[in-house]
Amino acid sequence: MRELVEVIAKELVDYPDQVVVTERETEKGLVIELKVADSDMGKVIGKQGRIANAIRSVVKAAASKTDKRVIVDILQ
Repeated sequence: MRELVEVIAKELVDYPDQVVVTERETEKGLVIELKVADSDMGKVIGKQGRIANAIRSVVKAAASKTDKRVIVDILQ
C-alpha cells in the first residue's frame, strides 16, 4: 500500500523528491502517512479535498483484497 500512495503522490506534486510515505500498524489497522513539500500540499489535497478522497478510495479498493483497514493521513 505504501508504494501505491507514493507513486500517486509523486505524479501529483512539483517536488517528488520530497514525498515521504511511512506505514505503521495500529489497533485500528494500517496507517499510511503522506508528507509532501508545503508548496505541494494543495495539489495533494485538491479543491474541497477531492484529490485526497480519491487517493483514499484507490487505497481502500486495493486494501479490500487483504481484508485490512487502511487509513491514509496527509501530514504537514
